[in-house]
Amino acid sequence: MNEKAKQYFDSLKGKKVAFVGMGVANVPCARFLAGLGVQVYACDKRDRDYIGQEICNELEALGVTFSLGDDYLSILPQMDLIFRSHGILPFQNPWIGECRERGQKVTTEMEVFFRLCPSKIIAVTGSNGKTTTTTLISKMLQEQGYKVYLGGNIGKALMPELETITEKDIAVVELSSFQLLTMGNMVNTPDVAVVTNIECTHQDHHISLDEYVDAKRNILIYQNSDCRTVLNADCDYSIGNRVYHDMRYDVRGQLSEFSIKHPVARGAYMKANGDIVYNDGEKETYVMHKDDIRIPGTHNIENYCAAICAVWGFAQPEKIVKVARNFGGVEHRIEFVREFNGVKYYNDSIATSPSRVISGLRAFGKKIIVIMGGSDKGNDMREMVPDILKYVKLLVLNGATADKIYNTIVNSDGYKDSGLEIIRTDTMENALMAAKNRAVSGDIVSLCPACPAFDQFKTFEYRGRRFKELVNGFGE
Repeated sequence: MNEKAKQYFDSLKGKKVAFVGMGVANVPCARFLAGLGVQVYACDKRDRDYIGQEICNELEALGVTFSLGDDYLSILPQMDLIFRSHGILPFQNPWIGECRERGQKVTTEMEVFFRLCPSKIIAVTGSNGKTTTTTLISKMLQEQGYKVYLGGNIGKALMPELETITEKDIAVVELSSFQLLTMGNMVNTPDVAVVTNIECTHQDHHISLDEYVDAKRNILIYQNSDCRTVLNADCDYSIGNRVYHDMRYDVRGQLSEFSIKHPVARGAYMKANGDIVYNDGEKETYVMHKDDIRIPGTHNIENYCAAICAVWGFAQPEKIVKVARNFGGVEHRIEFVREFNGVKYYNDSIATSPSRVISGLRAFGKKIIVIMGGSDKGNDMREMVPDILKYVKLLVLNGATADKIYNTIVNSDGYKDSGLEIIRTDTMENALMAAKNRAVSGDIVSLCPACPAFDQFKTFEYRGRRFKELVNGFGE
């Protein structure tokens, strides 16, 4: 452990530290601090069954005290330091302001990691493509021989990794708007900051679109002239009410852009013949052809171009193309599950917004069977209707948004002449059975929900894994 981190964690000994929200980030962090001898408290409105009895027993064995149920926040006035779960947003949870008024520090594991990390940091955010781009960057660097610490919103806490990470390593971090919201004035800014794109989303959690975009801007506005910023040349970063939201005006260091439509002054782009090249401002270097990319979809060519911009100078082109030819994709992102009776099944459970649906539908280049529906996060479904009418032969709707999606489609121009057939049912499981019963050899069935999973599942990951479990159980 580096000296700066050691001093920080030593300073916590003898103090009371609470973690509010025992999810994928706070559980390992609570385990880590308890293992260092810190007095840790675990707070969650949910019960032990939801958190997991095994997890609770393990943490209690390390000395962690639990505060669960309706009064889970009652112990907070006694605490010296509080770690909030990244999904608990400050302006929607009054207890955070109350803690600060009492003089208590409220932070997150990611804020602590950025402050104490000794290595270079490559950070990725955006509305879509974050996880795939982050994964690609990690794999390219690993192929080059770096020891990579991959984490953040991708599902792994990084604060415990401060025990082993060194200056020679590289941290590759996916950051959501929820994580970035309070990461203003970062002491340790990303050496490379990537913003894949910006669109109107998460309006069910953020106060406004401006708050959402400003959160994303935190990834780059505190960089310096030695840093690199990677932006999408095909994206308008000016959404919101204020013109300065165009992030290109906020770049402090070197701007590297990517495009699949046209050349860029510096960065990676795809030529008309499908060649992907990197322009360093003086010369172009051939990297690979788009057909070298194993995972389907134009959006994944964008993801590769973004990743190339991030790793240029760290990883050689031959290492990049090796990843492209061998990487089969991230779980829940147009993930091939299996072929059964000549029908191919794909898990695209991450497609919780219309733009993700559009990418998922265009990836196959033919009409497919789609399972769609879930909880409502306030998205305007009209954006995806033209692509549904063009690329879907059978749409099986389920969940809380089934009627909303159905009404949006049937009241749209072109529906009557599209030949699209729509079935409505209640659950994802029943929707899959309906799709399976109607599919014939040569068809593709894709779980492409357009919505979060919270009406039926804890997260989109649980939904995707249940889908795969059912599909892999066909014929048993």
